[in-house]
Order: sequence, then structure tokens, then C-alpha cells
Amino acid sequence: MKQNIKNFSLLELENLFRELSLEPYRGRQIFQWLWQKGVNDFNQMTNLSLNLRKLLSEKFTIEDIKPVKNIKSSDGAEKFLWELGDKNFIESVFIPEPPRRTVCISTQVGCPLGCLFCATGLNGFKRNLTGTEIASQIQQVQKSIAEKLTNIVFMGMGEPLLNLDNIFLALEIITSSIGLGISQHHITISTAGIIEGIEHLLESKWKVKLAVSLNFAEQKMREKYMPVAKNNPLKEVLKLSRIYSEKKEMVTFEYVLIDGVNDSPNDAHQLLKLLKGIPSKINLIPYNEHPDLPYKSPEPDKIARFQQILFDSNHPVTLRKSKGRDILAACGQLAGKIEVASRE
Repeated sequence: MKQNIKNFSLLELENLFRELSLEPYRGRQIFQWLWQKGVNDFNQMTNLSLNLRKLLSEKFTIEDIKPVKNIKSSDGAEKFLWELGDKNFIESVFIPEPPRRTVCISTQVGCPLGCLFCATGLNGFKRNLTGTEIASQIQQVQKSIAEKLTNIVFMGMGEPLLNLDNIFLALEIITSSIGLGISQHHITISTAGIIEGIEHLLESKWKVKLAVSLNFAEQKMREKYMPVAKNNPLKEVLKLSRIYSEKKEMVTFEYVLIDGVNDSPNDAHQLLKLLKGIPSKINLIPYNEHPDLPYKSPEPDKIARFQQILFDSNHPVTLRKSKGRDILAACGQLAGKIEVASRE
């Protein structure tokens, strides 16, 4: 059975050619064709000899995630549905915010965390994505837009820090000068607060930005709405976040504002007390409603009041203007709406 050559890392490609008694630099050439130039046909790799192209065609295939459908929001965001080799589906979202052009990518098929307010986990968890499947989302979105992508956020389907090995493989492709060529300083990884994952990220060579999905200032509330918090105590998450801010990049704490749940002035004051002394930014995210979930976004005046309390404390805070709500492409909404539509 032929192997998919796109699943080979740069080092593996170089070693492959050594095993074939050929020059290792051929591996770099192929990696460049596959990722920088986006070629999916050995015959188009014109700096390889005809004999080598024939040999590669006999031994390997070039397989990729398949675009199924895409839908554009009234605000310019665009959601993409991809079919994987095993007939599973994932989604990515392109978010234009000039001068930034960001793609939000998935790391798992579904999500195992089961946060009560997030639609992604409604259909359960199926598997981790491979490094190739993660990087391919970026490459495929890049092919569909005119200008070069500037930012990558690991905030799509799944919990990134439960698939860190494959994310590290994807980062090698994404940041390589002969790969997708995007600086690690323009990459953000989001997490619900996986302690072991943050530790591994701290130990790694990568200096990507880290966003911690906090949402509640109390451990009990986190456990109620985010079951993963039971085995990942808030105190330890904050301790590691402080270390990350000091050693790598300043951490952003994401706080989804849910009407009547965590949006009171007292909640704002508790949040400030919790984060006191931790170099960080707070990103407020008004809840993005989903037809299959009962939660609502607070009224604008409640959001403004919450934000003002944070402003008055001089803690850096931003309010996210979510894009793609009308196509269920915003934070917490990725659960396969296009997939359902495509099967009707």
C-alpha cells in the first residue's frame, strides 16, 4: 500500500532519500513543493528528474484534506468544511480584520471536554488530527484567498493541548521557510487549562502565544461548566500561566460572558482579584449563541459595565467583536452546521 508522502516531516523526507541511496536535499525539494508551492502532483515537481518523479509516483501518493463546502458571513468571515481521509469532517474559519488575515483551525474531530456552553462537544470526540491535517487547513484556506495569511489561531474544534505532539509537527511545517512561512510570533494556541499541556509547551522550543479559556473566577464554577477543570485546578493553571508570561509570551485570559451566569459586577471584581500580579491581558467574548444550547449573550449595557470595571483597574482588556455568528462560525459554535447542510 502506498504511503501519503505529505505525512512525512522534513527530517523524515531527508532520511527517506538516504535510504533510497539518493541525495538528502531531494527531501527538502519535495517538502518545498508540497507545502510552500502547494503542488499535489509529482509530475509538476520540475526540478526532479523524470526517473525520480516516476519512482515517487510508484511508491507514494499525495493526499490532502478535501474541501466540501464553504460559506461566507455577512461580516466577511468564511467557514470551511473539510472531509478527512476516514470520512470525518472538521471546520476552519477565515477571519479578515485588515491588516490582519487570520485563520482559526481545528486540532481534533469533535472535542472531549464537554464544556456546557460550547457546541463543539455536542457530537462527542472521535480522534486527534495529524500534524498534516492541521497544517493543511492553513494551506487550503491560503489557496482560496488573494492575500497572504498573517495570523494563525488554534481555536477551532478540539482542545489543542490534548494533541500537542501533532501540533508540534504542524508548527514545523507552518513556520518553515520552505513550508508555510508564518512566524511563530503570529500563532496563538488556546486551551481550557490543561496543566500537563501547558507544562509541555513551557518545556518546548516554541514561543507561541497562549490563550487560556478562563470564563469563571472560581474553581467550583469552572468545574460545573467546564468538567475538565476537576483535574486541572485553577490555582495550578494560574501558576503556570504566570511562568509562561514571564518566560515566553504574555498570556491572554479569555472570558466568555454568559447572561446571568458570569457577567455580574461581582464576577468582574473576582476576576481582577484572581489575576492580580499575573502579567496578562483579558479578552472578553460575548457569548455566541447556538440553537442547540440554552445560553444567551448579555445585553450590551451589561457587557459595557463589566468591561468598564476592568478598565478602571488598568488591567489590559479587549472586547472581541466576534465574526461569523450568522453562519455559526464564531467561538464555541463550530459543530458541523455546514456538514448537516451538505447532506440534505
